[in-house]
Amino acid sequence: MSAMISNGYQSGFGNEFASEALPGTLPDGQNSPQRAAHGLYAEQLSGTAFTAPRHTNQRSWLYRIRPAAVHRPFQPWTHATFHNRFNEVPATPNQLRWNPLPLLDPPMDFVDGLVSLAGNGGADEQAGIGIHLYTANRSMQGRYFYDADAELLIVPQLGRLRLATELGVLELEPQEIAVIPRGVRFRVELVDGPAAAHGGANATGAGSAGVARGYVCENFGALLRLPELGPIGSNGLANARDFLTPHAAYEDVEGEFELIAKFQGALWSAKIDHSPLDVVGWHGNYVPYKYDLRRFNTLGSISFDHPDPSIFTVLTSPSDTPGTANVDFAIFPPRWLVAQHTFRPPWFHRNVASEFMGLIAGVYDAKAEGFLPGGASLHNCMSGHGPDAATFEKASQAELSQPDVVADTMAFMFETRKVIRPTAQAMAAPQLQSDYYQCWQGIARHFDPSRA
Repeated sequence: MSAMISNGYQSGFGNEFASEALPGTLPDGQNSPQRAAHGLYAEQLSGTAFTAPRHTNQRSWLYRIRPAAVHRPFQPWTHATFHNRFNEVPATPNQLRWNPLPLLDPPMDFVDGLVSLAGNGGADEQAGIGIHLYTANRSMQGRYFYDADAELLIVPQLGRLRLATELGVLELEPQEIAVIPRGVRFRVELVDGPAAAHGGANATGAGSAGVARGYVCENFGALLRLPELGPIGSNGLANARDFLTPHAAYEDVEGEFELIAKFQGALWSAKIDHSPLDVVGWHGNYVPYKYDLRRFNTLGSISFDHPDPSIFTVLTSPSDTPGTANVDFAIFPPRWLVAQHTFRPPWFHRNVASEFMGLIAGVYDAKAEGFLPGGASLHNCMSGHGPDAATFEKASQAELSQPDVVADTMAFMFETRKVIRPTAQAMAAPQLQSDYYQCWQGIARHFDPSRA
């Protein structure tokens, strides 16, 4: 199957976009004409309730070769490692950390290679998140996927991806992210190496061609949006102009294909005799998009004390409690540290919220050892965490007359108000570090009542 070709991007976050791959596709002055141009079908895709307030209402009108209803009945489809079973084992207050998933030997695409690590809530609640890892060494061939339970935040760590969606193509590389709205059908193609073209296996180590690895957050709650800036003002953090939405691109292909759906935590498979990526034109604001994390305008203290990590929020899914997120997506990118009279790395902390961290590249400045790119850590509600012993000693004795540059790093955090419950397979995984707690055991007793 030939790949859809990217037609470039439109910029902005939450905009009313319009795009057509064939001139004259979009109707003038209405959404559903009696006869759509080019013999197409008009179909509305709603991401929010019809009556949601205008500033939160999201929907798009699609003009496609066949309606999305055209496929055979869905049948249950079993996946060994991708699910929403977040209550299989008791949640633990222990600090947890995992090494990266190994790269694959048998041919597996993006859907095959999904592994559920942790989560909370679910589609029934319309709240909570699922946290998954993916590894792949071949493109999706003859199959398409959509998630009816959640929007998907995809965070690549290794290997470039091409996300061919109903509304166009997103080209994605590590240190970029993509959001696929709930219900949007897509295919994931590998860009690099022979496995991208031929579906072969090539997993000789980090940097191998034709291998991809990363993280996926399922957001069951309110759609992700930019955080309010408050006293920061009108600029800073992730700027709306840096978010990119694709132009229309379509496939007109017939054959024997598979459509995989995730619905109420379970997977289903249906036969379909054509590509569902057949949208010739569309307009609206319910769209896939991507963002380059390297464009994030990092803010911090220029006097004293380390600010709360919320100042690093890229996107947020609000909850029904003001100021409390269903999930925040925050990053820890390269930045200057200049605070005086201050312990500059992240401080020791216990949080009412729960924090899942991943490392995309480099070294995380609070833990120089043991936290590997592609790995993950979980510090749940009120579980103490912070810098390891070596980082504490170094930062406590550092000369503060000069700024520090945190250069080689890109870490991220999913922070949520609910406890993040690891899956049984995550707790039994050989990648789980049984000695993670040791990084704090070397913290020395410095207490001296006579010392200022």
